[in-house]
Amino acid sequence: MTELTGKTIVLGVSGGIAAYKAAELTRLLIKAGARVHVVMTENGARFVTPTTFQALSGNPVWTEAWDERRANNMSHIDLTRAADALLIAPATANILAKLANGLADDLLSTLTLARDCPLLVAPAMNRQMWSNPATQRNVAQLKTDGVRIIGPDAGEQACGEVGEGRMSEPADIVEALISFLQLKPLAGKTVLMTAGPTYEPIDPVRGITNISSGKMGYALARALVHAGAQVQLVSGPVALAAPQGVERIGVQSAREMQQAVMLRVAQADIFIGVAAVADYRVANVAADKIKKTGDTLTLELTRNPDILAEVASLPAAPFCVGFAAESQNLDAYASGKLTAKRLKLVVGNLVQDGMGGDTNQVVLYDAEGAHPLPRASKTDVAAGIVAHLARMLG
Repeated sequence: MTELTGKTIVLGVSGGIAAYKAAELTRLLIKAGARVHVVMTENGARFVTPTTFQALSGNPVWTEAWDERRANNMSHIDLTRAADALLIAPATANILAKLANGLADDLLSTLTLARDCPLLVAPAMNRQMWSNPATQRNVAQLKTDGVRIIGPDAGEQACGEVGEGRMSEPADIVEALISFLQLKPLAGKTVLMTAGPTYEPIDPVRGITNISSGKMGYALARALVHAGAQVQLVSGPVALAAPQGVERIGVQSAREMQQAVMLRVAQADIFIGVAAVADYRVANVAADKIKKTGDTLTLELTRNPDILAEVASLPAAPFCVGFAAESQNLDAYASGKLTAKRLKLVVGNLVQDGMGGDTNQVVLYDAEGAHPLPRASKTDVAAGIVAHLARMLG
């Protein structure tokens, strides 16, 4: 199942050059499982033809208020009645002005007044149009009216100028829409979490690390944001972009991770230790590259701090969640970790079931016992973990 399965989205396309991005946006919405009905303004249809959107969405495209395909001639009312959201992308300065002032002189602007669903807009215009006081007044009014504004981004524009005003990328708009439509059981909660591997230097060019990709931690951070939490992610070195809405703090070693966590933990309601932290580090890191001088090399290792245990033992500890990646005896080791570190929840998995890959199979351990989740994508597993966490928090 994809994240917009069962959702109906009305996509409004107004008249800006960014209308070409709306074609890719339609494709991504369909890929995410949504049913998409496209409504175009007259000017929007000058940039991309309705035929394009009909082919991509599999549904007729609506352009006229007086469309006889509706027996009652009330497409301006009917189209949003079964919709989960009305999304306008691109939203030009003109359509923003109409929305802010309640004007309704075409099908799309009339739909926004007669809608029975949330409204989201992705502005797209020249940088000076965006910064114009009139546009900013209109945007402020729309926010006051409960309209969700997505973007805009800064960068090179079609006119050749550079600045803020270009429409957000389609993938980012879809991500914002998915997050918007999720229930918010963790609204008001602050989550501090760790993810990825740590890297312990041996010399300037070598180090000790592990095969953690960070995918599970980053998927969990994304799911937490979708559930309404404010998320700070202390991350070891990974090849992943921070999820939308997540504050990422990059670190390398276990001690750097510890320092970053302890600096922020007092403000956290929940702490989640997903990172695969190296248990040991080299006691004496070489200042220069170690040269090959024999058949063996002996390194003296010393213990790294146990970040999760340190946080859980604080006098006013947050709600602590640990991860246990084991190669055998999962039940014994994971439940033992729950007790030994005085945690509220442990997410356990066998390394062969998920470490470094795109899917995972986990078991959740809490005071009530073990709760296995089915094998699924890390996105779906993360959603399952967050749902369980939300139930525990009541």
